[in-house]
Amino acid sequence: MENMGDRTTLLETGRYVQQHVEDGVRAGTGTAESAECAADAETEERHRRAADAGDTASMSVLGAMLLRRGDLDAAEPYLRAATSAGERAAANNLGVLLHQRGYLDEAAGWWRVAAVAGSAAAAHALGRHYRELGDEPAAEYWLRQSAEQGHALGAYALADLLEHRSDVGAERWLRAAAEQGHREAAYRLARALEARARETTHPGADAIYRSGTGPPTAGGRRRPVADATPRGDSGDSGGSGGEGAPGGPSLISEAAQWYRQAAARGHRRAALYLGAILEKRGELKEAGRWYLTSAKDGEARAACALGFLLRDAGDEESAAIWWLRAAQEGDGNAANALGALHAARGEQQTAERWYRAAMDAGDVNGAYNLGLLCAAQDRTVQAEQWYRRAAYAGHREAANALAVLLLQADDPTGAEPWFSKAAEAGSVDAAFNLGILYAGRDDDGTALRWYERAAAAGHTEAALQVGIACLRDGDERTAERHLRCAAGGGSAEAAFRLATVLDSRLPPPGPPALGEPHGVKTECEQWYERAAEQGHRRAQVRVGMLAAGRGDIADAARWYREAAEAGSRNGAFNLGLLLAREGGEREAALWWTRAAQAGHGRAALRLALLAARRGELTEGQRWCARAVELGPAEVTERAARLREALHQELTA
Repeated sequence: MENMGDRTTLLETGRYVQQHVEDGVRAGTGTAESAECAADAETEERHRRAADAGDTASMSVLGAMLLRRGDLDAAEPYLRAATSAGERAAANNLGVLLHQRGYLDEAAGWWRVAAVAGSAAAAHALGRHYRELGDEPAAEYWLRQSAEQGHALGAYALADLLEHRSDVGAERWLRAAAEQGHREAAYRLARALEARARETTHPGADAIYRSGTGPPTAGGRRRPVADATPRGDSGDSGGSGGEGAPGGPSLISEAAQWYRQAAARGHRRAALYLGAILEKRGELKEAGRWYLTSAKDGEARAACALGFLLRDAGDEESAAIWWLRAAQEGDGNAANALGALHAARGEQQTAERWYRAAMDAGDVNGAYNLGLLCAAQDRTVQAEQWYRRAAYAGHREAANALAVLLLQADDPTGAEPWFSKAAEAGSVDAAFNLGILYAGRDDDGTALRWYERAAAAGHTEAALQVGIACLRDGDERTAERHLRCAAGGGSAEAAFRLATVLDSRLPPPGPPALGEPHGVKTECEQWYERAAEQGHRRAQVRVGMLAAGRGDIADAARWYREAAEAGSRNGAFNLGLLLAREGGEREAALWWTRAAQAGHGRAALRLALLAARRGELTEGQRWCARAVELGPAEVTERAARLREALHQELTA
């Protein structure tokens, strides 16, 4: 039986098993090592003389020393003699010896003798023996005996057994073993605490992507996906998660402490996950140090995560070195990162080679990224093939991208099931795209349900669509809530519509008192300005009107000009009014001409009046006809009267 743990004794002799000597000690202290060997030889000889003289304690110690050295033939008679004299440590070690020779039943018999006599180590060994035989009740009994006596290995083995049965008591014994310095127990306790924190925050969450950007919406492009967060031994997320929920921060903090304890004792996966927690907290320097420690110990995922850390710090060349190291060790995520790096440099063939390597390593993102690469090169047929391959493997973003391709190919029937599959798997963009699909079929009810689902997950454009639908239905309060979400997410249209909702609630402004300064901007004006700054033309016109209303002519002209130059006919018309009022009638006419040509009836009427005043009666009649055509009603009426007057003057 293998002697497990950080401080394995052979067994109850008080001496620890030395399985190896550190390279530094071996290389640098040859004299000390020789002295230690001489001391061990002297100790062994002293115990041998005492044992041969009938000292049972020396028999036990000598047997343990010989067993540790691997001299089973010499150890056995001393251990049997000491065992016969009632030495429980000798009985335990005799069990170890017999187990190594393959005499399992006899070994178990001696372990039982020692365990009944109170040996925690023997109880641990006996419990493991029964577990190997599949007798879990007996295994639990003896492991519990060992654990309750404070034996770290017994506590860890008991926790492992209970965890296998999903028994909530496992954590208690992992903690007990970890508190005694058991490295693997500390690591597994940290994993359990982190998993509980994730479940508290995101029930059912199974992956946290650090640098993946998700799927394309209809007609869009996406960067390649590379999951920089380490994954656990069974495919569970290595992201820390859970810091936003009650209890989440404390659980994650405790997990970090146990990871740190295990990592300090050389546990490379603990160093990896400690780095992930520290990175999430923003402690990038220390995170990088632990990633480096883990990567140097051979953990490919740590090398990959270190690469992302270096890339984010602007050191792309060093990042590529660590990604290459991880990819060569079979890390598909690192291969994807290398593919994205070469794709960004225009090295398409190299990028494709790495994406294929990722796929060969079992990372389905490789097929998805190959699809993105082909789509970017307009190799639609190949892109569809790769998307399909990833989608069939359960990649939700690939399913969404495949549906987008099919929709662009005018195959909505083929696109719908892939959108549905992706949306049901949690793709927010797919839910939004389903909303677009059903809205195109005039199925507003179904479209709204999908928009609401995407909006609930934080999709900005979906929140805008829900807000618009609520406004249409007269539910202004719900509309405001969704418009705020969308506007906060960066939607200029949502910011404008939110501003109009808030504007409609304001009482009409009264005349300002003499000398009264302009007050603080209202919330609706702030939202108008946010939309205007994002290039929303109607918002720019509205901000210009508000500026003009408070007498800020320069600011009004700036906003009107921005809107007009972007193609707003109202902006062009208002800019013309402002310029004419300031004496710039010639430039005003240019902007009114642009507005009238874009269908602005009042601009056409202004041009007609301007032409009439200049005596250009034919030109005036032409603009009158245009104004009559464009409207609205009051403009049509005035333009008709002016056209008649011009006609009479021409025929007089």
